[in-house]
Amino acid sequence: MIKRIEHLGIAVDSIETALPVFEALLGSKVYKEEIVESEGVRTAFFKVGESKIELLEATNEDSAIAKFLSKNKGGFHHIAFEVDNIDDELKRLEYEGFQLIHTTPKSGADNKRIAFLHPKSTKGMLVELCQEKIS
Repeated sequence: MIKRIEHLGIAVDSIETALPVFEALLGSKVYKEEIVESEGVRTAFFKVGESKIELLEATNEDSAIAKFLSKNKGGFHHIAFEVDNIDDELKRLEYEGFQLIHTTPKSGADNKRIAFLHPKSTKGMLVELCQEKIS
């Protein structure tokens, strides 16, 4: 089952120019930056209480973030929920009628296994499921 909001994903044209804005807004520094080659993104994370803000910058023009930015000027991209067992949660949600973008989890940023639900089945919201990778 869904445990909590893990993070909110925000698409930006440049992490370099977005960092000072979010550092001032949140009153804290970014704690982690990472490139996720498989997704074509560079990420930067801020902790906000028990949740996080993830800034997303495209690293190639074929990435989902590049496509999003071509239609939008940036801003809110997705909501991510932490789950105990992502495999079971994907099965449950598919049974409930949600359209899965990923039928099996993949490796994501911040040491997570991730999968997305299609916005067509969530009233227009891109939803990410996250589970901490077990080492």
